[in-house]
Amino acid sequence: MTHQEREQYWQQQVTEWQTSGLSGMAFCKQQALTYHQFSYWRQKLLASASSTKEPVAGFATVAYPNTVTAKEIDSTGLTVSLPGGITVTGLHAGNVALLGDILRQL
Repeated sequence: MTHQEREQYWQQQVTEWQTSGLSGMAFCKQQALTYHQFSYWRQKLLASASSTKEPVAGFATVAYPNTVTAKEIDSTGLTVSLPGGITVTGLHAGNVALLGDILRQL
């Protein structure tokens, strides 16, 4: 088996595992696969897939809890918590562009 054939075989196994809803260990037992090899290829294939994707710029969907009313959102704005303990508060339609400028400076 060539390297390309082996990679295609394991890509197929990883794809089937992702749609199976099973844990990696349970999938390997069901398919009579060695869990160690499966883990190696899963990590390798998922890492190469994520490194080839281009970053996507755009808007994120924000879902407010059912307890928040439209009036509260308009008066207080949105609070965003970022990694490293950074919190941005009071976001609303008038200052969202400012958030992009702040994030680029970080």
